[in-house]
Amino acid sequence: EAKSVIIATGPSPRRLGVPGELEMTGRGVSYCATCDGFFFRGKEVVVVGGGDSAMEEANFLTKFATRVFVVHRRDKLRASKIMQDRALKNERISFIWNTVVEDILGDHVVTGVRRKNLGMGTNTPLPLSGVFVAIGHHPNTALFAGQVDMDAKGYIVTKNGTATSAPGVFAAGDVQDSTYRQAVTPAGTGCMAAIDAE
Repeated sequence: EAKSVIIATGPSPRRLGVPGELEMTGRGVSYCATCDGFFFRGKEVVVVGGGDSAMEEANFLTKFATRVFVVHRRDKLRASKIMQDRALKNERISFIWNTVVEDILGDHVVTGVRRKNLGMGTNTPLPLSGVFVAIGHHPNTALFAGQVDMDAKGYIVTKNGTATSAPGVFAAGDVQDSTYRQAVTPAGTGCMAAIDAE
């Protein structure tokens, strides 16, 4: 029991939902290039995604990997122009368009991926050592369902600063921010929620 509660449970990365992903998480599959990029020094890796996060991950990984493949399901990126330009100009990044990862290969560690070209329908293996998934996040709000108002995507609805629909309950960061999602946003709304709760 408490007089007030601040919900700041953050987001979780979206998964590909393909065979081998769960089994190889921590064995070559990662959701954070800045956390795990160092382990792939001198190796080839793939980044799955086409937004700002994917481009940021791909550029960061070129500090360690000899080659970074970006697999994207469309024929153009969703990332902002500056992030696109940075990635497209990087000689260590190769783009594989209109393609999805269908399977993550390996026994004890990742040895490659099986990719499917959506236009031609062909399946081909791509040997590599690491898979970085950068297809977005979802808010960790399931445990609050039915207790505070949420939008259709599961983000907590706030009003008058950080107040939720439940008296004395406040929300901060990625659990209530589906628009900006920058590192500074949870810091700012966290401060707001602390002041609101006080």
